[in-house]
Amino acid sequence: MDNFYALIARMKNISRWALMRSVTPENVQEHSHMVAVLAHALAVIRRDVFGAPCDPNAAAAAALFHDAGEILTGDLPTPIKYRNETIQAAYRQVEAEASAKLLDMLPAALRPAYEPLLAGPDPELKPLVKAADKLSAYIKCIEERRAGNDEFLQAEQKSLEALRGYGMPEVDYFLEQFIPAFERTLDELGTMEYKEPKLNTLSIKETE
Repeated sequence: MDNFYALIARMKNISRWALMRSVTPENVQEHSHMVAVLAHALAVIRRDVFGAPCDPNAAAAAALFHDAGEILTGDLPTPIKYRNETIQAAYRQVEAEASAKLLDMLPAALRPAYEPLLAGPDPELKPLVKAADKLSAYIKCIEERRAGNDEFLQAEQKSLEALRGYGMPEVDYFLEQFIPAFERTLDELGTMEYKEPKLNTLSIKETE
């Protein structure tokens, strides 16, 4: 019953991009942190730029645990995970079983707080976490390309196409305002100041 947090700490031992040659290896713990940062950012943008109700803290917490089940299942390579609907359904079942097993490792008093995190984001936050997950992958691809690794070029293109295809104003805003900085050197990042964009921002309801 007391193994939950010790297992969560082992997320750093699970490698991502297993079939890809990486200049900088990435593990699930690092990825989960970045997804949480991005989900929080998207939620803040939704709330403060587009004026739609959203809880950035809830989005960040959901993102932190979105891959927790992989502690028990490992990270299945994308070409296999999404090969067909049968495999996807089977893998979702495996993920659900892994999440249930993790939940059983907590004292009964703590389970209500963690059950929604391990079961997956609520319907309102799920698109944000999914978009943050894809954004994290896209950023990883940019970093690898800039390091001279062309292994991620196709993944970069597909990730950007997926992000644009979501039709989410907060994602488009992030792509326009913040993604260009990932192309800059450390010296450039330290000397440039943010300039408020001149945008004709619409509310989420107005864009639907």
